[in-house]
Amino acid sequence: GETTADEESGQMAEEPEQADSADVTIEEQVLVDRDGIKVTAKEYVTDSIWGDGIKLLIENNSEITAMVSCDALIVNNFMITDLFVSEVAPGKKANETMYLSSSELKAAGIEKVGQIEVYFRASDSETYDTIFDKEYVSMQTSEFANMDTAPADTGMELYNEGGIRIVGKTVDENSFWGTAIVLYTENPSGRNVNISVDEMSINGFMMSPFFSTTVYNEKMSIDDITIFSTDLEENGIESIEEVELKFNIYDADTYETLANSEAITFSAK
Repeated sequence: GETTADEESGQMAEEPEQADSADVTIEEQVLVDRDGIKVTAKEYVTDSIWGDGIKLLIENNSEITAMVSCDALIVNNFMITDLFVSEVAPGKKANETMYLSSSELKAAGIEKVGQIEVYFRASDSETYDTIFDKEYVSMQTSEFANMDTAPADTGMELYNEGGIRIVGKTVDENSFWGTAIVLYTENPSGRNVNISVDEMSINGFMMSPFFSTTVYNEKMSIDDITIFSTDLEENGIESIEEVELKFNIYDADTYETLANSEAITFSAK
């Protein structure tokens, strides 16, 4: 029941650098206008520290304090982590910027942002009751015709079943928490899926990795399996040579289990 990744698929690739995107623009547009909550995209901005983002005007014409955030943020068909949340009191407005993770854009090989898809969510900030969720909107930038669409799938194919394909790209020794194995995932399965890992070992020693990702249908993602430095140190591991793990894949909407992979063993050298 053990599967070994094809060693002939080549070395894990280094990520390209992101180009200057100061010339990217969008048209001002209303993204959401329901249940007293109105979100307007004002302009595309670039910050020297936070990177690219969309400046938003949020207006709360409801009678409750609203918390506006995202269920999902997708750039050029890649799932991107968002840190956006805004609390707006009744009858008030807020100027916020929804930043696009510069490190994730770089990992995905996105030099020019052409399309941004957002699933907005709003809830009562006191009771946490949902006002609305999964409110979908798509924005095109001035670089839409030139946007990067090629999959960043260079690396070792680890899994390819049921419409889900996972590729190991590289080992990042400088991850914030320790070390990370970078994965590319594509999902043309017809479902939104969540993926986690189980029974992971490195050089024969069991690990407690941090990894969970959601990949919407027809979308791609670049994610890290984070391996804590304390786990490596406690087991005397100075370099990652052999990795074994199992992937757990389930429907992101119904939580139905779609697949539990057999053990997958691969070399990280």
